[in-house]
Amino acid sequence: MGMPETTDRWTRERVLALPDDGNRYELFDGQLLVTPAPGAPHQMAVAFLQQTIAPYVTSQKLGWTFTSPADLHLGGDQLSQPDLFVMPHVPASRDWADFPNPILVVEILSPSSARFDRLIKRRRFQRAGIPEYWIVDLDTRTVERWRPAELAIDLPTFFAEVWGY
Repeated sequence: MGMPETTDRWTRERVLALPDDGNRYELFDGQLLVTPAPGAPHQMAVAFLQQTIAPYVTSQKLGWTFTSPADLHLGGDQLSQPDLFVMPHVPASRDWADFPNPILVVEILSPSSARFDRLIKRRRFQRAGIPEYWIVDLDTRTVERWRPAELAIDLPTFFAEVWGY
């Protein structure tokens, strides 16, 4: 017997009303994403990355480097809790909804978040116009760097040029 299909969309207010139970709750286009609290290697990666990035962000006067929890807005009814993010300089505010979108978002992959990070979040961050999105994979020791780009390549012309016909 299948599970009944629900048409109920989550809202920012509903997500913010959920209990503080150690899980991370995020909302992307009405879809609730729930991930457990991160493990020690994940948190160590966030800490080391913040220590590495923050001096550069400060010296270049790019803004502030933060880690979650944060409840970022991203416009509309979104709610994001990236592992690490850089916010441009803005006047002090008490509400994350008053901030502009981050200029960098970094997610450290974990088994429970990989699909969300690579698909749902990446697409939403790109639609929000966030200029840099990094996915750090500790297991493969790689960093995927995603940047929105309006690039179209005419492949038949490209290959014709390469092969001289």
